[in-house]
Amino acid sequence: MELKRVGSQPSVKGPEAWFTGTVRIDPLNTAPEPSRVSVASVTFEPGARSAWHTHPLGQTLVVTAGCGWTQCEGEPIVEIRAGDVIWCPPGHKHWHGASPTTSMTHIAIQEALDGVAVVWLEKVTDEEYFAGTATAGHAHSH
Repeated sequence: MELKRVGSQPSVKGPEAWFTGTVRIDPLNTAPEPSRVSVASVTFEPGARSAWHTHPLGQTLVVTAGCGWTQCEGEPIVEIRAGDVIWCPPGHKHWHGASPTTSMTHIAIQEALDGVAVVWLEKVTDEEYFAGTATAGHAHSH
C-alpha cells in the first residue's frame, strides 16, 4: 500500500496551451502499472476552463466545490455543482470549467490507453463559453 499524505505533492498551474484563465492542478495519484488510472483535483477560478479535449477511455468528474460548466460537442452547456458526478464517454469532445462568476473544483479520474489519457484540441472561445450565460443557469443534466 502507498499512502500519499496531504500536502506532499506540489500543485501545478494548468498549462496555458490546455486552459484559459487561472487553473490549479493538484495531482492525487497516478497508479503504477498495470493500473492505467490517474486522478487529480483541478480548481478553476471564475471564467477559467479547459480547452476542448477527448479521453481515449473516457473520464469521470466529481465536482467537490463551487459551480461550473461543462459541454459535450453539439450539446448545450450544462451547469455542474458540488456533489455532481459526470461521465464523459471515450472519444467525446468536451470541455469543463468554472462559471463566469464562481470557481469550481472537481476530481478528474481517467484511464490511459497506450500511455495517453487525454487528447488536447483547440481552446474554447469566449463566444462559445459565454453562450452558456443564456442556457447554463436553467440547464439540468440528464
